[in-house]
Amino acid sequence: MPLTRSLIVAETRSWIGTPYRHQASLKGVGCDCLGLVRGVWRALLGDEPERAPPYAPDWAEAASGEPLADAAGRHLVAIDRDTFGEGDVLLFRWRASLPAKHAAIVSSPGLMVHAHDGAAVAEVSLAPWWRRRLAYAFRFPGVD
Repeated sequence: MPLTRSLIVAETRSWIGTPYRHQASLKGVGCDCLGLVRGVWRALLGDEPERAPPYAPDWAEAASGEPLADAAGRHLVAIDRDTFGEGDVLLFRWRASLPAKHAAIVSSPGLMVHAHDGAAVAEVSLAPWWRRRLAYAFRFPGVD
């Protein structure tokens, strides 16, 4: 079965309500923002192509370079950050001086699904606050 945007969105939305758990990636049990992307990958593409290393909640504050974007670039297809669509993965940075450290999946025009500390996976508006922090956009492989 070909990978389509609608399949990605359906799988992503099936994670809504999963509690936030740092470094986890189990639908209905717990995940963080990277765990959401990893779980969607597993459901639609099979085994993860790379094991995520252990990371602290504040890893980006101590990181150099762009480790999350670099890892995404090894397995997803980089696209212009202004041309993303449904099913695409977005990476955000909290401050201009820090690496991108938050991930979400676009669920429809103007909406995204993400996991964040203190809340369950949710579908939220891709509001101006998020758009100002958008650093990278990627597409799952095999999606036109």
